[in-house]
Amino acid sequence: MVILGAARQGLALARHLVGKGAKVTLNDMRSAEQLEDARQSTSGLNIDWVVGGHPLHLLNGTDLVAISGGIPLTNSIVVEAVRRGIPLTNDTQIFLETVQCRTIGITGSAGKTTTTSLVGRIAKAGLSGKFREVWIGGNIGDPLINYVDDMKSEDLAILEISSFQLEQMTISPNIAAVLNITPNHLDRHGTMEAYSAAKARLLEFQSANDKAILNRDDPGSWALAEKVKGSLLSFGFTPLSRDGDGTFVQGTDFYVRTRGYEEKLPVADAIELRGEHNRLNVMAACAISYSAGFTPSDMRAGIENFRGVAHRLEFVRDWHSSLWYNDSIATAPERTIAAINSFSSPLVLMLGGRDKSLPWEDLAKIIHKRVDHVVLFGEAAEKIDAALGPQVSGQRPFTRPTCKNLKEAIISASRATQPGYVVLFSPGGTSYDEFKDFEERGEYFRKWVLELS
Repeated sequence: MVILGAARQGLALARHLVGKGAKVTLNDMRSAEQLEDARQSTSGLNIDWVVGGHPLHLLNGTDLVAISGGIPLTNSIVVEAVRRGIPLTNDTQIFLETVQCRTIGITGSAGKTTTTSLVGRIAKAGLSGKFREVWIGGNIGDPLINYVDDMKSEDLAILEISSFQLEQMTISPNIAAVLNITPNHLDRHGTMEAYSAAKARLLEFQSANDKAILNRDDPGSWALAEKVKGSLLSFGFTPLSRDGDGTFVQGTDFYVRTRGYEEKLPVADAIELRGEHNRLNVMAACAISYSAGFTPSDMRAGIENFRGVAHRLEFVRDWHSSLWYNDSIATAPERTIAAINSFSSPLVLMLGGRDKSLPWEDLAKIIHKRVDHVVLFGEAAEKIDAALGPQVSGQRPFTRPTCKNLKEAIISASRATQPGYVVLFSPGGTSYDEFKDFEERGEYFRKWVLELS
């Protein structure tokens, strides 16, 4: 078989398949020099490497093509594979085909890493008597195909799954959660219809014995209710219907209802994450955990002392009485809006990166109401500037300088901020104009902010 892409997913799948006796060719656009570390990590394994392009002759005689997340379906070799009738797959599909234990799959345009982390913590807190071991991975951390041979039928696997992985999947997890579907990755999927269809595949192949978790507050997620084949639990601030099952809020307290039975969840005072969107993530995590058999006390134990995931509204430092936050995960305007709404302090917003063909107008409206200073940087700066419209004296944002890169933007933000302000790095664009991914961008943001003197 041919594996396209030699990053984490491709390498993990290659190791697994070679161990099963498969003949594997790993193919990547990058040069041999760029892939030296990856090749060293697979030394001793019977893997054929083809680098520097995607030649079509690789398809001759192959019976399967596995696509890593970074390879679009429009790539010429993928198009040709489809034309020849060669099946497509990926590491998550093969994992779900192979794994013996129960599985939870979590996807969404925003919040999936935080929610997956919370569900993992809850599961580990409630491990005794329920599951032998809990495995957490997928699009977060390690691909779980690395460990599938170590998993037993009495285990539980929790996966974060991206729309890129879902495009090829023809199998669903036992518990499937779609947190939200808002404009994202349109540079990859082309249209919202195609993007939504990819997300819908998470629950499309479930059976009557499976469970789906959907967001009542989000039209994109809630529209999938008609596709649910098994049990449905929902979550949201919108009131739960009288005959519905799921999590809801009454006053400041969280509750769960199933089959008419209501139970209070002792979690509200344990939440340390900022913002209403994170309260929604907690509500989702509780619905998912409850459907997997975990108790309210398990939920509290998992949520307590959880201060978030790196690069997601991560507090970096107090610098001259202004607070700096790293939200590098915000690669869509929708996520930046949620970040802005998490603060009541005056804001300096750092915005930019590479555009994903997403609309900026709704973010521009929030900026004019809430943000005192905007610092633009990167490839998307000009497009964002146009969406903000003409600068009007005396109206927010009061300043909006444009910088070439992130380091310049940090210096510019340090000049704009004042005591009592929050400097919010929530770019709204991807990192690919300057960095390999949002994590690397966040690491450099943290490093350069800590170097401010």
